[in-house]
Amino acid sequence: MESYSFDHAQKIVVIGAGAVGATVAYTLMLKNLAARIVLIDVNIQKQEGEVMDIDDVLSFVETGSISSGNFKDAIDADVIILTAGAAQKPGETRLDLINKNKTITRSIFKEIGKLKSTAIVLVVANPVDILTYLVQEVSGLDHKRVFGSGTSLDTARLRTEISKVLKVSAQNVEGYVLGEHGDTEFDAFSTVSVGGILIKDFKLPRAKLDEIESKVKNAAYDIINRKGATFYGIAMVVADIVEAILFDQRKIMPLSVRLEGWNGISGVCLSVPVVVGRQGIEKVWPVKLNFSEKIRLKKSTKEIKKFL
Repeated sequence: MESYSFDHAQKIVVIGAGAVGATVAYTLMLKNLAARIVLIDVNIQKQEGEVMDIDDVLSFVETGSISSGNFKDAIDADVIILTAGAAQKPGETRLDLINKNKTITRSIFKEIGKLKSTAIVLVVANPVDILTYLVQEVSGLDHKRVFGSGTSLDTARLRTEISKVLKVSAQNVEGYVLGEHGDTEFDAFSTVSVGGILIKDFKLPRAKLDEIESKVKNAAYDIINRKGATFYGIAMVVADIVEAILFDQRKIMPLSVRLEGWNGISGVCLSVPVVVGRQGIEKVWPVKLNFSEKIRLKKSTKEIKKFL
């Protein structure tokens, strides 16, 4: 097994300087996660403008540099964050973006060429489960080093909604949204606990649980309809994932990974709880879903496999 020590000379490359990519780069800088952050976009003027704006933060943080780059700058990156792609518009589902973003993703990795074997690729662009599978195929990296942000943001939304209902801090809520990052995702309430008490023991009415799930599932649509894009939440989620990688935290997070026999599902990328560290996905956590949750996981699998 390879061993790693934390090195502040880490280089993070963010591909895509749109609302998500630029906010991710800014958030990574605020959290002092690497010495060098490189932002890459096909729109050079936008890329340079975002770098110039973020560069003004340098005197307040420990990060050494934020710079514009090209795809070849990703060759020696420690972490590559893929946000580039067509953005979801009001009225569109994430799956509506498939053909456009598959083409963009293939083009990007062809342009980059061979990555170093210890690199990790975090896919954020949508549809994240399908693009994660694609990047695993075209990047040349071990599958454990390529994974998607998946339902991490949905899970954060779930924890927030439950915290509001029970009037406690969201940090005291544990549990996951699983499956597709999209319309077939589901709140795995069997995994949810609050301060060590299972959610079922609070005896919330089914209607209240359904209301929570609806709010979580539709949050992105609601935000996009109001302001055109979501980016603050996903930027913080990405920073949390990158922190778990670079500091080798072995944190359990719901990420989109290639499944092989997890609750009966194989050959597809979906979000499940995994252990994340410097080597990437170190373990898929052996959560046992209940019968209805397994049915919903199969529904996600069926939907995603249509597009692989």
